[in-house]
Amino acid sequence: MPKAEAQTFEIGNRSVKLSSPDKVMFPDRGFTKRDVFDYYVTVGESMLRAVGNRPTTLQRFPEGIGGEVFYQKRVPERGTPDWLTTAEITFPSGRKATELCPTEVAHLAWAAQMGTIVFHPWPVRQADTDRPDELRIDLDPQPGTDFGDAVAVALQAREVLAEAGLTAWPKTSGGRGVHLYVRIRPEWDFIAARHAVIAFGRELERRNPEKVTMAWWKEERGERIFIDFNQMCRDRTIAAPYSLRANPRATVSTPVTWDELPDVGPDDFDLRTVPELLARRGDAWAGLDDAPAGLETLLDWWEKDPVEQPYPPDYPKMPGEPMRVQPSRARNVEE
Repeated sequence: MPKAEAQTFEIGNRSVKLSSPDKVMFPDRGFTKRDVFDYYVTVGESMLRAVGNRPTTLQRFPEGIGGEVFYQKRVPERGTPDWLTTAEITFPSGRKATELCPTEVAHLAWAAQMGTIVFHPWPVRQADTDRPDELRIDLDPQPGTDFGDAVAVALQAREVLAEAGLTAWPKTSGGRGVHLYVRIRPEWDFIAARHAVIAFGRELERRNPEKVTMAWWKEERGERIFIDFNQMCRDRTIAAPYSLRANPRATVSTPVTWDELPDVGPDDFDLRTVPELLARRGDAWAGLDDAPAGLETLLDWWEKDPVEQPYPPDYPKMPGEPMRVQPSRARNVEE
């Protein structure tokens, strides 16, 4: 069968070319590159509410999810439209990069043409890439727990955050977990934002130690929901709201309301169902930007227990950080 010819689409006031539209990107379900392209155009306005003006890493699968994958953190110097918006980011090493910074639906469509399946935006805006304007709380089920356990913890997390003066917005991860987003004023750096999440997690763990853990080392987590505080580190990202996930079902990391959350499952939301959901009930996060809050209360909690946690292994050694040695190995060395 001959390949389908490239097509050009008018998106806003941009012309976006789509090559190989019939290339299969999700073999189990037969979803093509055109399907992915159309998906991002359809959900684009709602997605921009969450990713707009954010430097964004592109997880690209040029041959579909069964082929090679790579994370593109730099916009190519050649062959890119002159209308792409970009932002400069700084990695923990001090190196810099210029990333795509979506400001219009055509940017998402261009990325889909490049084989992007998953969008990974930073929790900062183009205007100040060193100060987050949102907290991202990753409720990560450990072996022996599931999505339902993450939902139960999310409901309690909502109450703890409310006590700190913060409004949480839930979404499915597209897998077994739940993500909570909190809009904040961009007045604190990454270290302070991470400390705020650690303080929140410790309070949640204190209230529900049988179901929640802040243990960085997997051998200590047990069958509990892990609050992955290191997702608030510089250069750590999670799948964007409305982003597809690179799994056989083509699930979507989907914003939901708090009323919806207890009754949904991660497989409810995919490339086909999410556009239908948006058309039926609109964007569950329509009010996301209405009232950014402050971290004062969470940072007060941190000051009452300012014990640093390990950073990711690729990070430089950070001030006050404990040894990056899992506890069982540390005990063996001491013995």
